[in-house]
Amino acid sequence: MSPRYRTGSHSAGTVVAVIADIAAVILGLWILMYLLEANRANDLVRFVHDAADWLAGWSRDLFTFDEAWARVVAGYGLAAVVYLFVGHAIAGRLHRH
Repeated sequence: MSPRYRTGSHSAGTVVAVIADIAAVILGLWILMYLLEANRANDLVRFVHDAADWLAGWSRDLFTFDEAWARVVAGYGLAAVVYLFVGHAIAGRLHRH
């Protein structure tokens, strides 16, 4: 590993980017599970749904489309995009300092 990755700001930036990526993956996974009508009685599906609900609590019911799938894609998708954008912007700032 190069010395550049051993500094605190680079490590912090990497951690922030990874957390943002994980949040976006969870949200994307829930969108996929919803669209594919995954069995909601399954423990994994319940876990992903609960985590996605928590992560997208601020955007989950932001849109009022008539179709339920459109509300899920827009609400959870918006949260995923915001986490990626903000997380990687913060990580980039931390990497520069």
